Amino acid sequence: MAKKRPQTKAKRPQLTDGQIPVVGAREPCPCGSGRRYKACHGRAAAQAVTELVHRPFEGLPGECDWVALRELVPAATVELTLKSGLPEGVPSVTLATVLPMAWPALRRDDGSVLLGLQNDTPSGDLSRDLADTLQRALTAEPGTPVQARRAPADGSRLQDLLDPEGAFEPVVHDGFEFWVPDPENASPDVAASLERANAAAIPTVKLTGVDSAYWCETPEKNHLRWVMPHAEEQLLDALARLHAAGRSSLGEGTRLVGSFRAHGLTVPVWDLPSEVRADDVEKPAAEFAERLAAALATDAPLTADERRARGGLTNRQVTLS
Repeated sequence: MAKKRPQTKAKRPQLTDGQIPVVGAREPCPCGSGRRYKACHGRAAAQAVTELVHRPFEGLPGECDWVALRELVPAATVELTLKSGLPEGVPSVTLATVLPMAWPALRRDDGSVLLGLQNDTPSGDLSRDLADTLQRALTAEPGTPVQARRAPADGSRLQDLLDPEGAFEPVVHDGFEFWVPDPENASPDVAASLERANAAAIPTVKLTGVDSAYWCETPEKNHLRWVMPHAEEQLLDALARLHAAGRSSLGEGTRLVGSFRAHGLTVPVWDLPSEVRADDVEKPAAEFAERLAAALATDAPLTADERRARGGLTNRQVTLS
């Protein structure tokens, strides 16, 4: 019998890491290794997707307000400035806390872009997911929403797309009418989503005298939630010093009750009597900011009372993200 000729596999061109597209986990890796994607280049991609970035907005103008709009504020918008300027046919790019139907982004009929912030994201890097959505929205057909997807592991981040010198000035709204130019003529789906969103929105006001502090109204009491940029351990020490000295309140009937931890920043929270409105805490908040600055500048060891106060604040800390 004639001998069978040995079979050889044709060599496939080798791609660099930056050229390898994302495919299904069980599909052959596009690099030509012969292994499944999940066992080859997909391993690094999966790790990049699941690795948590604790401060996704670090380095952006208004980092504290990014956190507030992501976690605390129901209805707000911010005009964004791109590093490369607005593409042709895109008159504006606006960040919004929430969009109708929970869309990640929307390209309006006039070409303007709305980018939703309070959406579930598939990776551990919120900045990369939002940047991917924004880039797709800029080229989407006018009048269409942008759907969620897994962003490339080596994709751009918001820090790559947004102007670091651009202003970040949130505008807080009473409701979500900013979704559509003409709410009365909105489609039935959008109108129903708008009605549900407005019914669930908690009245919120951004203070003007201090940065990133938001008053909100709830049925039983009101609150002040203040996103602060300071390192967590240093901030908790300073709050403990003030709390132990009886200087952590914002006036009669108010009380520092704990804090949130969100996207790498700490958010102290005060309970306020229901009759205390946003205007009423403007001056007390500014005075507290001065006391806090002095406490942050102190590096003396905590006293026994201050350590107890710190323990109480730490025990009442809730992690949002």
